[in-house]
Amino acid sequence: MSGSPDYTPPKVWTWNKANGGQFASINRPIAGPTHDKELPVGRHPLQLYSLGTPNGQKVTIMLEELLALGHEGAEYDAWLIKIGDGDQFGSGFVAVNPNSKIPALMDRSGPKPIRVFESGAILTYLAEKFGAFLPTEPAARAECLSWLFWQMGSAPYLGGGFGHFYAYAPTKIEYAIDRFAMEVKRQLDVLDRRLAESEYLAGSDYTIADIAVWPWYGGLVKGWTYGAAEFLQVEEYKNVLRWADSIYSRPAVQRGRMVNRLSGEPSSQLHERHDASDFDTRTQDKLAAAE
Repeated sequence: MSGSPDYTPPKVWTWNKANGGQFASINRPIAGPTHDKELPVGRHPLQLYSLGTPNGQKVTIMLEELLALGHEGAEYDAWLIKIGDGDQFGSGFVAVNPNSKIPALMDRSGPKPIRVFESGAILTYLAEKFGAFLPTEPAARAECLSWLFWQMGSAPYLGGGFGHFYAYAPTKIEYAIDRFAMEVKRQLDVLDRRLAESEYLAGSDYTIADIAVWPWYGGLVKGWTYGAAEFLQVEEYKNVLRWADSIYSRPAVQRGRMVNRLSGEPSSQLHERHDASDFDTRTQDKLAAAE
């Protein structure tokens, strides 16, 4: 087995800034702002500060789905937070999310602004605010929230676990990759078994559970995440693939996946979103070229 089998943890851990691989420059063992920077505020009630990662996509997909249903109050400004540059440690962002993680939302529709952070909390907040994508019948609501919280607990094994050691770690450690690959495949099997008996995760209706899970696990089986589809043999999970394709066919999902995105073809990126007209191809190209 490859790795460092002779490593013995020290009695007291100390922070070595050289550790952390690709994200060493932004990882640190303390919280709080590193610099003063106020957040911009646009003209819409909802102000989103985010990046088009799977966690960020959850909220932009939700907002685009709400707008597609005709909820005009879901209009939003999506401001780009470049986590590689440390934008999440600015004083304004930390005031919205003391955990310094995207996405973060400010709802300015009422007399007093409301902050919401953590993607699952934002999805629940928006679902309750607009009365959409969260069942009200007790059993269906419980099923939906169970799968939502399943995602919140499971995705760190896919992202910070498998994704980090497979794609980003400066040293490939066989034990770590094997450990997290096994867990991700177990999670895919959990999803596949559920989706063999149900069209969507919470039942026959599309809900915030699907919106939360799809950017991570749908992206994985569609080959967008870590370049690991072949490694994990995702073709085994026929029901997950069916579900992933079904959700991707939704226009609101395709729009939401573009917002605050910095990777892929320029035409698939909308760095900031302030109006529905921003999805015009010429606007996308203009924004991409400005970077």
